[in-house]
Amino acid sequence: MITSSQFLSVFLECLLVSSFAIGVILLLKRLLKKHLTAQAHYNLWFLVLLALPLPLIPLQFMPFADSLSFWNSNSSLQSQTAPSAEVPLRQNNWMEDITVSVERYDLTLLNNALFFIWISGVAILTVFTLLAMLKISKIKKHTNSLRNNGLLSLFEDCKHKLKITGCIIVGESSLVKTPMTFGLLKTYVVLPRHFDEWLSEKDIEYIFLHELSHYKNKDFAVNYFMVILQVLYWFNPLVWLAFRRMRLDREIACDAKVLNSLDEKAYMEYGNSIIHFAHKASRAVTVDLANHLNGSKKQIKTRIEKIACFKPESKLLRWKSAAVLLFAGIFIAGQAPFISVMAHENSSYKFKDDNIIYEDLGNYFAGFDGSFVLYDKEADQYLIHNRNKSTLRVSPNSTYKIYSALLGLESGTITVENSSAKWNGLKYPIDSWNADQDLTSAIRNSVTWYFQSLDQQVQPGTIQTFLDRIKYGNRDLTGGIDEYWLESSLKISPVEQVQLLKKFYANQFGFKEKNIQTVKDSIKLERKEGALLSGKTGTGTVNGENINGWFIGYVESGQDTYFFATNIQNEDDSNGSKAAEITLSILKQKGIY
Repeated sequence: MITSSQFLSVFLECLLVSSFAIGVILLLKRLLKKHLTAQAHYNLWFLVLLALPLPLIPLQFMPFADSLSFWNSNSSLQSQTAPSAEVPLRQNNWMEDITVSVERYDLTLLNNALFFIWISGVAILTVFTLLAMLKISKIKKHTNSLRNNGLLSLFEDCKHKLKITGCIIVGESSLVKTPMTFGLLKTYVVLPRHFDEWLSEKDIEYIFLHELSHYKNKDFAVNYFMVILQVLYWFNPLVWLAFRRMRLDREIACDAKVLNSLDEKAYMEYGNSIIHFAHKASRAVTVDLANHLNGSKKQIKTRIEKIACFKPESKLLRWKSAAVLLFAGIFIAGQAPFISVMAHENSSYKFKDDNIIYEDLGNYFAGFDGSFVLYDKEADQYLIHNRNKSTLRVSPNSTYKIYSALLGLESGTITVENSSAKWNGLKYPIDSWNADQDLTSAIRNSVTWYFQSLDQQVQPGTIQTFLDRIKYGNRDLTGGIDEYWLESSLKISPVEQVQLLKKFYANQFGFKEKNIQTVKDSIKLERKEGALLSGKTGTGTVNGENINGWFIGYVESGQDTYFFATNIQNEDDSNGSKAAEITLSILKQKGIY
């Protein structure tokens, strides 16, 4: 579900996608105006109907969701090297998380205001739609079935001519001034009261053929889908323009279908039948839910001009139209993988596993909104507190340094033997940062500039390829090379943190074993009663407020290994130290550590 806090990115995405799709269709129609059949001009708009829902569909539900990985995660393992020398464990103050604040614009007010405006527009249009439905219902109640046997026979002949076998109610009503067709489950063709007194039998036949063409094309279902999209996209004037043009093209396509079934000498008669209704009211409340024979005067003029110059469509024209539709469809659908990764659609991880126990551990999280995920390797079982939050993706902050270190080693930026980096000379508010560092000290003191320098030294695209290979969260680097993992674009859920730790621990990625072991050594924290605790804290500090706290890691205990991830959030007091306290309390209660 899209929340108000995510609305700005969703709004911009929808505006971009809808405008782009409509622009492409308008351009194609203009450039290929004389090379498309009337039906093809109408069918092109269906590509817009295809494009508009795309920003609202989660990526995991699209068939190409898993096709963007560039490295094969099943590459062979490197030969295992001899175990490294024992690395000293951290001091007792390892829980003291070190972080610096990042500055971000607070878009909460804009998000909320925009969401309120959008939802107000949706509510207003929904009311108008409901009024239109009530109007349709009223027309149904005041429609009298035709009793003229001659006209009923004519109607059946028209159905037979168009090869229609379904049950359709044809009648007349004093509430309509122009022929209209509506209804999903039960279809009505309704004409003005006493229409047979001022229309010739030929006029009535043409009207029947036109309205039945709408029925055959299932235009009523399309109407309702258009209304839903128009309610959701009310803010984009191009959508209103597109749907107005689409309705006009639909009427022109129906006109062409009727004309194709008539002799050339009947074209003028058909046009005159439409002109009979040109002076009638055309913008009824029900205009979006029913198909009207007429429209605005401008639309009637356009249709009459098309009828006046109508020529039977050649087979070549139909083939060209089919080719244009095919390539246009491939082009529009092909944009789906390249729609920018939206906050709302990539904000949660789709997690399925047969061995999950959900347990309420809320008493450990007093004052915090968070989740705890534990995986028991021996039992092959997950324990999860807060199902929804366990799959919610948030910024990893310093927990990402585990994988940043691994990338540095794998890319050759640093080595097991030499991981030192010169202090850049900038004065940081944390004293331990103002000195030369190696991998061990950088992990211990959570030295952000050290890992930023590692990223800056790798080849362009290497980080993205690495994230794709290990499938790290949403894999989004758009936040920039220095800050993508600091309360920015890169996000990961607690469940994914645990799954990634499992694969890292077993080296399922096929990295060099000595590099994996070096990173493992760097995150060892303490040993107690034969159990070894390893992990990394992380704190997200925005504009001076601690809003996001992490503690991830694993406990090696005898014959079993437990992997865990704890995330906590609130407005000003969430940090890695507190997440670690909560984690240790739970692990102690479970008898794990």
